[in-house]
Amino acid sequence: MLFRVSAKLRLLLLLPALSPAWVYAQSLEGVLMPGELISDHAKWEQECRKCHIPFRKDAQPDLCLDCHKKTAADVRTRTKFHGTLDDKTCRLCHTEHKGRKAVITVPDIKKFDHDRTFALKGGHKKIASKCASCHLPKVKYKDAPRECDSCHHKDDVHKGKLGKKCEQCHNETDWKNTKNLFDHSKTRFKLEAGHADVECKACHKNKEFKDTPRACVACHKKDDDKNKKGHRGRFGPKCETCHTAKKWTDITFDHDRDTKYKLLGKHIRASCVSCHTGWLYRDKLKTNCVACHRKDDQKNKNGHRGKFGDKCETCHTEKSWKDIKFNHDRDTKYKLLGKHIQATCVSCHTGWLYRDKTSTKCIDCHRKDDRNKGHKGKLGNRCESCHNEDGWKIKAFDHSKSRFPLTGIHMRVECKKCHKTTNYKDAPSACDRCHLKDDVHKRRLGLDCETCHNTRTWKSWDYDHSKTGFLLDGGHRTVECYACHKTPMRKAKVRVVRDCFACHAKSDVHRGAFGKDCARCHTGGAWLPAARG
Repeated sequence: MLFRVSAKLRLLLLLPALSPAWVYAQSLEGVLMPGELISDHAKWEQECRKCHIPFRKDAQPDLCLDCHKKTAADVRTRTKFHGTLDDKTCRLCHTEHKGRKAVITVPDIKKFDHDRTFALKGGHKKIASKCASCHLPKVKYKDAPRECDSCHHKDDVHKGKLGKKCEQCHNETDWKNTKNLFDHSKTRFKLEAGHADVECKACHKNKEFKDTPRACVACHKKDDDKNKKGHRGRFGPKCETCHTAKKWTDITFDHDRDTKYKLLGKHIRASCVSCHTGWLYRDKLKTNCVACHRKDDQKNKNGHRGKFGDKCETCHTEKSWKDIKFNHDRDTKYKLLGKHIQATCVSCHTGWLYRDKTSTKCIDCHRKDDRNKGHKGKLGNRCESCHNEDGWKIKAFDHSKSRFPLTGIHMRVECKKCHKTTNYKDAPSACDRCHLKDDVHKRRLGLDCETCHNTRTWKSWDYDHSKTGFLLDGGHRTVECYACHKTPMRKAKVRVVRDCFACHAKSDVHRGAFGKDCARCHTGGAWLPAARG
């Protein structure tokens, strides 16, 4: 039986005789081609060596990559889908010779591992079978955009102001759920403490995240204005200088460390605004006490009304306004004694402390007392001569330093017994001025009472008659004073009678015949018998 030979086969049999060897090989491959190439490869249909090397199937992938340079780059860098494949044999997925209209780049959805290109998670996983949702017509699968904005541009409520990196805040599960996704610490403003739980919209108004102000006052201006503890803008915008993100009322500012003015005593508990009443960064706060305590100096009875100057710290402490540290004994030349210790400062310092020098003379403070007590200046200005600081009553006067030292019972006599008037310096020192009524001698013995009497007791007297020039001996010892001193003696000195005849004229039995010198015969021991010469 004869076989019918096709025209194509006959031509093939005649080629060896009519053509060179290479033409023969090409023609043979063309005859054996399983089908037409796709439209993109049609121009290479007669050049099989562009894609095939005879008897070497393993060389085909390299020939494919020679033309498909972008894919070759992915394979070389091991990126994108082709770079992650273990088997780089192109024909496994892209089978050629299926005709001009064949599409050899459409993957098998059931077999395609999308995780090698773009892992589908959350909401993306739900639309895995709807490739057209992301892969637009006439766009190669490998060129499908990976940025969220490419698909979600219409969903962008930020209107592009935050850029295209939606994944920084959003995830695939829920577009509206942004919590715990965005790492705020990678921005210029790290969220700490109280800021960590605050909703985004609380700080990012109008959903404008870019260029959001970082200054505290941008968000907390209302807190600064609305309550009593607010500074109402007077402390400036640098809230972080004092406040922390943990709690608005938590103050970290250390006045001792951060300023040159240490807080002591009640200043520690004082609120900031009690001292900082002006604009913090504009009005420099004065550190002198009177700047804050001028009202305290003016308003009450204990206030000095500016008369003590501005150096409050000289006397007062931060512990208490009434706590006085000034030591009058140590810090001045005038020690406070007795009742002066309890006296208030203003009772002595009535003028301007640093302008009017306070006198240390008693009379300058006690002139009224001198007038009320009756001296009326008659005793001079040296009150300390009689008085001391323990009391106005006389306790300190040393009478021994006066013209009349006190001895005996005079020491127990009240001053007013001798000082009948307040003119003490004119008080009499003569005995008879006080003891005239007590003078039983009726002045016959003169006015010099101290000649016989002493201050131990009025009834005791110790007059030494021998010092007069007339010795009392014998019978003279028992004779009363009046027997000789018969007339009152008004002079200061007692007139001494030394001749016997003056007293014994009546007893002279000689009637003057022997003269008046009785002592020639008689003695003071006894008048009789007379001595014989």
